[in-house]
Amino acid sequence: MNRTRTERLDRLRGMERVSVLVVGGGINGISAWRELALQGIDAVLVERGDFMSGASAAPSRMIHGGLRYMENGEFALVRESLRERNLLLTNAPHMVSPLPTLIPLADRFSGVLAAARRFLGGKPKPGPRGALIVKLGLTLYDLYSGVGKAVPRHRFYGRRDLNRRFPDLDPAQRFGAVYYDAKIAYPERLGVEMVLDAEAAAPQALAFNHLGLDGFSDGKAEITDRLTSGKFSLRPDIVVNATGAWIDITNGLIAKNPQPLIGGTKGSHLVIDNDRLRNALGDNMVYFANREGRVCILFVHLGQVLAGSTDISVETPEGVRCETDEADYILASVREVFPSIGIAPQEIVFRFAGVRPLPRSNAGVNAEISRDHQCDWLPEQAGRPPVLSLVGGKWTTFRAFGEQAADLVLQPLGRKRTVSTQNLRIGGGRDYPTETNARRDWIADAVARSGLPAARISVLLDRYGTKAAALAVHLGGEGDEPLASLPAYGRGELAYLVVHEHVATLADLVLRRTAIALRGELSLDAVEEIAGLTASALGWGEERRVAEIEALITHLEDFHGVGRAALEHRNRRQDHVPVEKSPHEPAVRKRQMS
Repeated sequence: MNRTRTERLDRLRGMERVSVLVVGGGINGISAWRELALQGIDAVLVERGDFMSGASAAPSRMIHGGLRYMENGEFALVRESLRERNLLLTNAPHMVSPLPTLIPLADRFSGVLAAARRFLGGKPKPGPRGALIVKLGLTLYDLYSGVGKAVPRHRFYGRRDLNRRFPDLDPAQRFGAVYYDAKIAYPERLGVEMVLDAEAAAPQALAFNHLGLDGFSDGKAEITDRLTSGKFSLRPDIVVNATGAWIDITNGLIAKNPQPLIGGTKGSHLVIDNDRLRNALGDNMVYFANREGRVCILFVHLGQVLAGSTDISVETPEGVRCETDEADYILASVREVFPSIGIAPQEIVFRFAGVRPLPRSNAGVNAEISRDHQCDWLPEQAGRPPVLSLVGGKWTTFRAFGEQAADLVLQPLGRKRTVSTQNLRIGGGRDYPTETNARRDWIADAVARSGLPAARISVLLDRYGTKAAALAVHLGGEGDEPLASLPAYGRGELAYLVVHEHVATLADLVLRRTAIALRGELSLDAVEEIAGLTASALGWGEERRVAEIEALITHLEDFHGVGRAALEHRNRRQDHVPVEKSPHEPAVRKRQMS
C-alpha cells in the first residue's frame, strides 16, 4: 500500500511512544531500520534530508571486498565484505553486477619490503605495488571470495597482451592483473527500495525523509518537518544513531558531553564525458596507485566515466564538495595511467563528494584508518533512552552492519530475530531475469500486459528491475509521453516515481530517484519540465515550483559543479550524453574481458 506523506505524518502525530527511533536515513540507517521492522519492531526512522542524500549518495559505485584492506591486516573485514558482495550479486541483480578490474603494474617486486615491514608492525609510507605482492594478495582474495561461485578468478597479462588490450595505457606498465569485484548502478535507489520493501512487509514501522531531530526533552525526541516546520514529539525506548559523519553532532543533541567517535575523511569523484577514455576502459575498471601511493579508480558508469577519489581529513561534514584542487588531483592521477588522453574542463559533467564516517584514529595516513564497522552504546544518563551509535562501515557491508545493530537492540527489548535478510531479494531484484531467454520472456510478458514497445520495457527493466512491471502497466493505461527536453525519460515514468517513492523535493527526483543529473543529462529546459510534472503530482503552487527550481540550481552549482550557464548550454546539446547501457551489458564490447 502506498501511503502519502501526509498520511504517514498523521500516524506519527498520533504516536506517543515507539520501541526504536533510528536517526539517519543513509544506507546503514535504512539497513538497521529494515532489520528491526522485519522482526516486528515498531521502529521509526527519521532523516533530516532525503533518504540516501549524504555519504550514501557519494560512493565510488563499487561493491567490493576491499583488496587494499589486506595491507592493513583487516582479513576479517575482507572476508565479510566479499560475502556481502556475493549476496548483493544475488539479492540485487538488477543493480549489482560483476566488474572486471585491471591493476596495471610497472615491475615485479615493488612493495615486498613495505609489506614485510607492515606485517612486522611497522608503518611504511604508501607506495607502488609490484606483480609479486599483487599476485599474493589476489590469490588470498580469490580464496576469500569463493572462486567460481559469484565471479571468475584473477589472471595476469604480460606486456604484449596488456598493450594489445589497453593500447592507451601508460607504456611503462609491464604487467596487468585482472580480478573481479562488482559495481552498483543506482546506489541511491537501492536504499529507497529497501525502505519501500520494509514498509510493505512491516506496516507497524515508519520511515520519513526531510524530518530532522532537534534534540531531547524529558526523554522525548523533538522532531521537525523540514518542509512544513511541523513539530512532533516521540518517546523512544532506544535510539539508534546512524547519522554517519554527523554521529558526534547528533549525539550532542541527545546526550551531555558525549565522547567523540568519528574522524571522517572526504572522498571526491568526477563524472567525465570523454569518448576516448570510455573506449580505452571498455568494460573494465582500472584500479591503480598514483605517485603518492593513493589508490584511485576509473571505470564507465551508466555511459560516463567515473574517476576518483580523494581521502582528505575534514573537521565537519557540513558543506563538503569536490574542490578545484581535488578535481585537478584526480585528473592528474588519470593522466598517470592514460597519459595520451586529454580531458577538457567542459568534459567534467558532474562532481560529487561525501564524508566517510570513519572511527576516530591517530593513524598517520588516512588510508590506514579501518573501514570496519562497530556499534557503541553511549554511557547511560538519566532522562534519556539508551543510544546505540553506528560507527564506520563501508557501503558493501551495510546489510551485515544493520544486522549487527538490530541484534544489539533486540536484546534489551526482549525480542528475538525471526527473519533473516541474508537471502532476501531487494526491490526490483525480486524474480529478476538474469539469463537472456528469461529476460526475453519477461519483456514479452510485460509487453502483452502493458501494450508498451519491447524496447521501452527493456529500458524500464534496466532502470527499475522487476518493479518495472507495475510501472509499465501504469504507463500502458495512463500514457507514456516522453519528456520534450529529455526523450529518454517519460513524463508518466517520473510522475510515478514522485507518487510512489517518497519524493518530496525536485532534487529528490533528479539526484536520487534517477541518475539524470549525475549523467550530465540535466538541462535548464529539463529542470523546468520536470519541475512542472512534479508540481502537478504533489499539488505545488507556482511559488513552490519556482522555489524548487532555484533550490535545485543553487545546489547543483554549489555541490556538483553544474551552474545555470552549463544547464542553459545543454539546452542546445540534447544529443551529447552517451547512450545509457544496461548495468548488465558491456558498455563497449570491443575491449570486453572474457
